Amino acid sequence: MEHRTNLEVIAPTVHEAIEKGLAELGLEDTQVDVEVLDEGGTGFLGLGGRQARVRLIVREGLATTPPAAPRPSRPAASPSAPLSSEETENLLAITKATVQTLLEHMSVRAEVSVSMGTPDEPELAAPVLVDIQGGDLGFLIGRQAETMNALQLITRLIVGKEVGQAAHIIIDISGYRVRRDENLRKLADKMAKQAVSTGRRQTLEPMSASERRIVHLALRENSDVTTESIGEEPRRKVVIIPR
Repeated sequence: MEHRTNLEVIAPTVHEAIEKGLAELGLEDTQVDVEVLDEGGTGFLGLGGRQARVRLIVREGLATTPPAAPRPSRPAASPSAPLSSEETENLLAITKATVQTLLEHMSVRAEVSVSMGTPDEPELAAPVLVDIQGGDLGFLIGRQAETMNALQLITRLIVGKEVGQAAHIIIDISGYRVRRDENLRKLADKMAKQAVSTGRRQTLEPMSASERRIVHLALRENSDVTTESIGEEPRRKVVIIPR
């Protein structure tokens, strides 16, 4: 079968289109370049009545054949070359300035700090962690973090274009993502134990690709269960299966 090197996807928002495309390709967002063909409306974060259309371009060396069945495992990737000290400082500065500018356009007063994180796996680039703090920023998080994720996506696209390569940026607002990630890990552990004790599969609520990945990673070393993702975006969910 011919290997996939790019994919065009249509969905209600840019964020959903990218999530849908990544699920179909079986790749992470750091393994593709994204070209927004139509933002799907005139809203600031690309939320509008017109369907969004994006093209996902698989980065060189990662061309893939669509899997026969959904799998949680990651395709092999070449290790990312570490950034120099100067490149790191430049990436951090551009990211912070970009987020501050976006917030100013939204008339949001908040403090923005940036730092380099640790990659989940050796072949991935270290993420840029953006922490946004301020008074009553719930509206900026949005329902099920939709607004925060849209802000994160827009930031990745702008910064990626500025630095000339895909930018792995994770935005947190008022500690929401940290709390959510921890709750997901606790949920994964609880449901894994339930799957083992009952001998039955446990299906979790629909989640975004990034949240499903947290569950898969949380249980990857658990010898009593396996995990897989089922369904179609945006209702795709994780199933925990006892061995």
